[in-house]
Amino acid sequence: MSHSSSLALTQFKNLVGIKFQLYNSLFTSLPFHRIEKTGIMLSLLLTNCEEGYRKKMSPVEILDEFFSRHTAYQKEQEQIDLLFRFVQYVERQVVLFDALEDAAFTEVNDMSGSGTLKHLESEVVQQRIDAELAAKLSNFGIRLVLTAHPTQFYPGTVLGIINDLSRSIRENNVNQINMYLQQLGKTAFFKKQKPTPYDEAISLVWYLENVFYNACGRIISFLKNQFAAGEGGKPVIRMGFWPGGDRDGNPFVTADITKKVADALRGAALKCYYMDVRRLRRRLTFEGVENVLQELERKLYDNLFIPGHAVDISSAEILSTLRKLREVVIYQHNSLFVHLLDGLINRVEVFGLYFASLDIRQDSSVHGRIMEQFVESGELPADYPSMSELEKMKCLGALSASVVNIPSDPMVKETLASIDVIKYIQQYNGEEGSNRYIISQCNSALNVMEVMALFVMGGWKRSEINIDIIPLFETIDDLTRASQVMKMLYEDKVYITHIRKRGSVQTIMLGFSDGTKDGGYLMANWSIYKAKVELTSISREYGVDVVFFDGRGGPPARGGGKTHKFYSSLGQKISNKEIQLTIQGQTVSSNFGTIDAAQFNIEQLLHAGISNDLFSEKNITLSAEQEDIINELAKESLDVYTELKNHPYFIEYLSHVSPLRFYTETNIGSRPAKRGSGGRLMLKDLRAIPFVGSWSQLKQNLTGYYGVGSAFRKMEQDGRWREVELLYRESPFFKTLIDNCEMAMKKCFFPLTAYISDHPLYGEIWNKIHDEFELTMSYVFKLTGKNELMADYPVEQLSIQMRERIVLPLTTIQQYAISKVRMMEEQLVQGPSKSAYEKLAMRCSFGIINAGRNSA
Repeated sequence: MSHSSSLALTQFKNLVGIKFQLYNSLFTSLPFHRIEKTGIMLSLLLTNCEEGYRKKMSPVEILDEFFSRHTAYQKEQEQIDLLFRFVQYVERQVVLFDALEDAAFTEVNDMSGSGTLKHLESEVVQQRIDAELAAKLSNFGIRLVLTAHPTQFYPGTVLGIINDLSRSIRENNVNQINMYLQQLGKTAFFKKQKPTPYDEAISLVWYLENVFYNACGRIISFLKNQFAAGEGGKPVIRMGFWPGGDRDGNPFVTADITKKVADALRGAALKCYYMDVRRLRRRLTFEGVENVLQELERKLYDNLFIPGHAVDISSAEILSTLRKLREVVIYQHNSLFVHLLDGLINRVEVFGLYFASLDIRQDSSVHGRIMEQFVESGELPADYPSMSELEKMKCLGALSASVVNIPSDPMVKETLASIDVIKYIQQYNGEEGSNRYIISQCNSALNVMEVMALFVMGGWKRSEINIDIIPLFETIDDLTRASQVMKMLYEDKVYITHIRKRGSVQTIMLGFSDGTKDGGYLMANWSIYKAKVELTSISREYGVDVVFFDGRGGPPARGGGKTHKFYSSLGQKISNKEIQLTIQGQTVSSNFGTIDAAQFNIEQLLHAGISNDLFSEKNITLSAEQEDIINELAKESLDVYTELKNHPYFIEYLSHVSPLRFYTETNIGSRPAKRGSGGRLMLKDLRAIPFVGSWSQLKQNLTGYYGVGSAFRKMEQDGRWREVELLYRESPFFKTLIDNCEMAMKKCFFPLTAYISDHPLYGEIWNKIHDEFELTMSYVFKLTGKNELMADYPVEQLSIQMRERIVLPLTTIQQYAISKVRMMEEQLVQGPSKSAYEKLAMRCSFGIINAGRNSA
């Protein structure tokens, strides 16, 4: 272990591990009914769980033994009540642990170390590549897109408590800590109603106002001061936003909601500027400055609070005013407090009046059904359905006027309304307020042309469509065909004309989640890598700069893990003009939950993208031989995963053992858990979040490693193991894949579900998953030379160990409750206790999922 890792581990043990034990004891002194007894009994249950699993007992056996040994509860309802109290207690322990980690962030992480901008500065000075850095920064940037995907079970109220609690812990304010713990004890985690898309948006706007506004401002100021970056060009950092615009599978997102969210984003940005201008007035009390600031404050106030003033101000006007004031302060007042003005200027340049660009997203199948409606209404030729793809593209490309006969189908009207509302957003928030339309499940060039046609049909002049149309390729087949799809588009005169008007830049989104669900861990990651290489090549051939937008979730199975290491390992074959990725769920709160954490992780991403170009002598680009090895591994992994996925009881197994069927009842997101409304659950309809989340709660995490061990074994049998070892040592890309695989495996705990191993229907699947886990772990140890998972990341390793121990009672209670429900269903028993056990299984999900937030 390196000295820096050792120091970080010591800090973590002192500031998180020891303090957790200290503050955890405060829970038992809270003035709540039976809280002390609950805490004491929970520690007994934890011991029972640990001992029970060592004895190969099932969750039902463990809890039955616990009730008989440590309680006098004979009635089932008394036992259920106690289990619910345990759930609530553990949920709050997880919150405390999160707050402690947040409070210790700057002590555990080296804020000037590897991957930070200060470290980049020293590298640039040493290698004397100032000019190269300036050139890179002139056309490079990152876009962080906040999504409402429900991968975290914290309501906004609890997130606020975490933020306040971590601040009090940093300040060692015991009185406030005690008060916040009391507040936590009385704050509900479970919402009786699902949040609306607007609710989801407002909860994320809080992060924009309180975290990203300050963190991005700090970074831009550093870049300008040290590297003169971003002067007069596009911002190096931009924010994106999906809540309120993401219609894919969410019937509750309407045009009215989109407009309402856009207004909220604009209002939040103006509020931040208003508060900053008020603070500036306390310092810039000089002649020629004070009155101008006062007038700017008045305009901001009117826009915020007085109806009818929405068009009275623009970001250009705000910037012009601030820049003129800057000149006055520099030349007439000795630059006094000019850094405060610079800070606000930087923020306005980044956030404009839109704060975050509101993306519109819809599934391609919806657009296809709308075209069928236009055939019936006479707006498209009657023979349109029988045309070839190229003929349909030409037909749509020839459209030149808005439709007259709009079908009465609500889907058509709502889609056209969502396109029309973009004009409203651009009028009030600026063009950047909404200028991207994402097509999910995109599998053809026609899917893209359908969206262009919808803009024309919706009243846009083709020459004035200032929208980036972004295809999203997700499944393995779609990723394989992606370059062919884009070639067809680049050869289409109408579409390439549109691209030229957009600066010859094409953004393409690649989704990890459905790729992993479709093809398994290795093949999904490899397919995305290959698609990026092919798309970069084909785009360059047609003179187009391609920008990749990655749909990444929190856990490695959804493209998460050590994200910045992926970007720094991609090499020269992949376009590196920008880094764009989704930030969602636990990734928001864990990586961007505080200003310091957000600044650190944004810097890591910036450094990754910059270093990938500037320090190319590190030879990170995969060679043909290395690509061949990964390709062989991915193919074998796919075969093994496909065999499991096609098992006749695969989905039934997941429904039988995991809390999958209770996902909808958690009320954590506005979007349904599956596509379509059919009764029988099909893998293709199941969304990746509940799919991956269910495996996570089972502590089997198969989407993060399944097939890897078998692929390694095949390479060894073929006499190519030395090549794999060399690949691991020489390729940062492959090493990062294995690092993330180790993280997924570290969170596995098979004794929890070992009772399934001899089940007549599902035992075979359990044993297949367990055997693959053991096989993968043995080969990972052989490859890395280590004898424990995540040995290279001791702090994260310890964090996961502690978190998994905290929620061990919850995973046990959840399996106990699911077992009880199954037994009642098999015996055709209905009654209040069945409903209580179902709710108990669902409620356990909150603490289990929240405890896994460091998967990002």
